[in-house]
Amino acid sequence: MSTPEASPTPTAEESFLGVTLTQAIELILIVVIAVTIERVITRYLFRFAKRAKLEPNTANNLALTFRILILIAAVIALSRIGGLPAEWLVSISALGGAALGFASQKTIGNFIAGLYLLAARPFKVGDYVKIGTVEGIAQEITLNYAKILTAGNNTVSISNLQLLDRDITNYLYESTEKGDLYCYTFEIGFDHSVPTEKIIEIFDTVFDSYAKILPKKPFCILTRSAAFERVYTVYFYVEQAGDIFTVRPKIADEVFQRWDEERGKLKK
Repeated sequence: MSTPEASPTPTAEESFLGVTLTQAIELILIVVIAVTIERVITRYLFRFAKRAKLEPNTANNLALTFRILILIAAVIALSRIGGLPAEWLVSISALGGAALGFASQKTIGNFIAGLYLLAARPFKVGDYVKIGTVEGIAQEITLNYAKILTAGNNTVSISNLQLLDRDITNYLYESTEKGDLYCYTFEIGFDHSVPTEKIIEIFDTVFDSYAKILPKKPFCILTRSAAFERVYTVYFYVEQAGDIFTVRPKIADEVFQRWDEERGKLKK
C-alpha cells in the first residue's frame, strides 16, 4: 500500500496572487521612487510656471502631463523589474490600448504642438498679437489652444496645431521691469488729390497731439506709391495692449478728417 506524498512546505518565496515577497518589495520601492519623482517635478514645474508667468491652467496641464509620463514609466518598471505576472501585463496593455483609442491623432498632435509653443513662447498672455487673420490680445494659452480677444470684443480660440501653421506677429517692442511697450503698425492709403507735402503736414499735426499722451511720438513712412494710390505705414507705441484698440481708429479718423478738409479746400 503506497503512502501519500507529503505536500511541500511553503517558503518565503511562496507567491500570493502570482507575486513573491521579493517582487512585492521591488514593487513598493518602484512606487515610492515614482511618487518622489512626481513630487519633485511637480514642485519645479509650478515654480517655473510662476517665474514664466504662465496661466494656472497651463501649469496644471503641464503637471498632469508629467504625472502621466511618470505613471507610464512606473508601469513599465513594474513590469520589467517587479516581474508582474503575464495576466497583469495583459490587463494593463488592454487599458492602455483603450485609452489610446479614445485619443485621436489630431488630439495628440495638438498636445505636442502645445508643448512646443510653451517652450518657444512666441507670445505670452497679455501680448497684442496677430495670428493669421486673427488680431488681438492673448488672454489664455494652454496645451490645447490659445484664446485671442479681438477689437470687436469677441474671443477667438485657435488650436495649437493651427498656431504652428499660421504666421504669428507679436507687437511687443520691449519688456522691462517697469512694464511692456508695444509698437503697433497699420497702413493708410490716399489718392493723389492732395499733395505729398500736405499729407506729411497732416500726419505731423495729428502725431503732435499724441506726443504727450503716448510713450513715444508716432511716426509714419511711405510704404509704396502707385499711379492711383500712396500708402503710408503708421507706427505708434502704447504701454497697455488694450490701448491699441482705441488709439488706432482715433489716429486714422483724425488723419482722414484733415485729409478730407484739404481736399475740400482744393475743390473750391
